[in-house]
Formats: sequence, structure tokens, C-alpha cells
Amino acid sequence: MTFAQAHAYVLELVSETGSRREPYRLDRMRRFLEELGNPQERYPTIHVGGTSGKGSTSVMIAAALSAAGKRTGLHTKPHLRSVVERAKIDGVPVSEERFAELIEALIPAMDRIAAEFTRPSYYETLLALTFLYFAQEEVDIAVIEVGVGGKLDGTNVLHPLVSLITNVGLDHTDILGDTVEQIAADKAGIAKPGVPLLSAVDRPGARAVIEAQCARVGAPFLFVPDLVKIEEAEAETSGQRFTLKTPEMEYRIELPLLGEFQQRNAACAVLALEQLPPQLRPAREDVERGLAHVDLPGRMEYFPTHPAVIFDVAHNPDKAENLVRSLRALFPDRRFTFVIAIGESKDAGEILRMFAQVPATLIFTSFDARGRTAAKPQRLASIAETAGLWGRAVTDPVEAFTIARRNASSDEIVVVTGSTFVVAELREWWMENVVASRAAH
Repeated sequence: MTFAQAHAYVLELVSETGSRREPYRLDRMRRFLEELGNPQERYPTIHVGGTSGKGSTSVMIAAALSAAGKRTGLHTKPHLRSVVERAKIDGVPVSEERFAELIEALIPAMDRIAAEFTRPSYYETLLALTFLYFAQEEVDIAVIEVGVGGKLDGTNVLHPLVSLITNVGLDHTDILGDTVEQIAADKAGIAKPGVPLLSAVDRPGARAVIEAQCARVGAPFLFVPDLVKIEEAEAETSGQRFTLKTPEMEYRIELPLLGEFQQRNAACAVLALEQLPPQLRPAREDVERGLAHVDLPGRMEYFPTHPAVIFDVAHNPDKAENLVRSLRALFPDRRFTFVIAIGESKDAGEILRMFAQVPATLIFTSFDARGRTAAKPQRLASIAETAGLWGRAVTDPVEAFTIARRNASSDEIVVVTGSTFVVAELREWWMENVVASRAAH
């Protein structure tokens, strides 16, 4: 089986939202993993959930563990450029050849359980591939990001050393519930007896729900802002420096990422690492070195061109709020041109309301992704208009990006944002057509 064949096979399984509603989803995932010999039980794990910040926090934790010399697996979703990004060891994605071999190894197990349950979903298949890959490669530890929610997510087969819920906001409301309390209850489903659960959830109702669930199952609850103090923060366009003080230690962090919200994610990551047993816990200098080399494409990623360009996935109101807060702090006197595409199932009105807080021109566009539907650009323009905003609709993303860059003044910043899919597509175009061209000259 070639990589192209393997990728085509998993794309046929795209029906993630539908499978999330099936009552036997976790039963199917457990049965799938049993057929594979339960690879997820052959190494310790850290389980990271939340509405936003869970991907960044997972990457930070993994970077610190790798810096400490631990062979570290990392599973995050969604991927930005290639599906192989979902399974990394020490920052390196699984090779395309190995991906194809693993899919070929999974198919017999998938066929065996199909008669009992139906075939595993796209997400479950990639998750099982990741678990199996990490087991075969004998990782020392793996950091596993939750997909959607928590209680019924495929990752909830884990018995981790530490669990995290970074924050709770309104996203995936069609699946998880219409209130932050309902969403918090689903996310709190990852709490396990005796396993510390850390959270930076700042909404009182959501925090109360999570604390109550931890008490019910006997999971020690640690509220990150009570235990980690952030001091001496300085930010510039190349990154930020700050001090993290925990009850045990003081860390001097130099983070090559933009956005004040990343300080909170770093606090979550550091406190989670401090909960690990001594043989796995990185030393202070390993944590500092690991975080100093974190790489997060498409997350407040800044290019100082003329006009400057930022790529940032902000596909829910929480992420949009974080983006706007960061733009206002870093570029207080600048104007912005947003190139935006939003998924049909997302709360476009609330996302756009966040963007109204900065002086901006809006260009609405679309994306093409298997299993995902983009809101029509014209509809986004109409939603914006009702919020007192004006924007134009340009269906083709590259054309929208080109118009934005051409019309922006030299001191303006073009921000490509919204769906992961539009950020991924335009970032790849940018790297191939602009960055590579400049490097060649």
C-alpha cells in the first residue's frame, strides 16, 4: 500500500461528527484497540483537553520532555499540512511510508470489528494508528490531545498520569451542548480516579462543574492560576519572556510564540510536568530549553513582510478573542485586513463580533475540505453587516489573500484566520510562493 492509497482509504472514513453521536463509540474504540493488543497501555500518557489552548499546551509539554531526553510521542489534531503530523515522536512526524504500513496493519482489525459495530471513523483510525506507532517505537511517554469534548472522545480509553482541561468555551455546540456548563461536563469526562486533573478554566460555572466531577471520581483538582504565578512578562514580535513561579520552582521562560494566552498555556504545561514521577519529570533547565524551541505553525505566526502577515487558527469565539487581544497588545496603532473563512457549524456571528474590536477591513472567503462545509462568503458578509461591519466576499482563498496583500498599506497587517483549513491552504501557498521565492533570491 502506498501513502496515497492509505490516505485515500482513511479519507473514505470521514464522518467524525456522526460517529461522535453513536452511543457505542467508546465501545468500538476499545474493541478496536483490543484487536491491536491495546498498544496505548504500553507507555505512560498525559491527556490534554479544552476548548482552546490544548494543542499549544500539548506541544509545550512534549517539547520539554524531548529536551529532557525522553522519547516523546505527541498526538494533536487537526493537522495543518499533512495527516502524518498527527503522530510525532520528538517533533518528527511519522513517515509517509510508515503511515501506509500502519494503515495496512490496521485494516484486518477494522474489518473484524465492522460486523459488530461498523468501521471505525476517520478520527478513531488515525488515533489507533498513533497509539500503535508509539508502542512499536517504544516511546518513554506520550502526550495525547483530546479530539472533541472528552467523555466520549476516542482518547478517553487512556489511563494517564496527568489530565488537563485548559479552558472551556462555546464550540462544537451541536455535539457537546449549548452552555459552557454542559460543555464542561463533557470535557470533565476525562477525569480518572487518583489522576490529578489540572485546569485553567476561568468561567465560574464551568470550573464548578469540573471540580464536582473530579470530586465524584476521586481525581485531585488543581486550579492552575492558584498555583502558578506569571510575572515580568515582556513581548515583542519575535516572542515573549516571562517568569513562571510554581509552589516548587521558578522558571525563566523564553517562548518563541506570540499571544499573551500562550503564557497561560505554558503555566498549564509546566504544572502538568511537575506532577510526573521523578523518572519522567524534566529538570527546570530542560523545561526552559524545550519551551524556547517550541514551533507552532499557524498559531499567531508572524512574518515581517510589507505588508506583514499573520496566520492564526481562530475557529471559535475563544480563539478569536485571544487573537484580537494579542493583536491589540502587540500592534496597538496598526490597522488590519482579515482574510477569513469559517466552518458552517461554527458560531460565525460571535467570532466576527470579536474582530469588530480592532480597526480592520474584512475579506470573506471559503475552503474545500472533505467532510467539512465552509460557510458561504456572501453569508459571512451578511452576518458581518448585521453586526455593523463591512466586508467583501471573494470565494477563492488565494485570490482573497492576494487582494488583501495588494490593497493593504505597508504598515497594515494581513491576518489569515478562521478555519484550520483556510489557514493551512494559504500558509502553504505563502511558504511556496513568497517565502521560498525570497529565500531563492
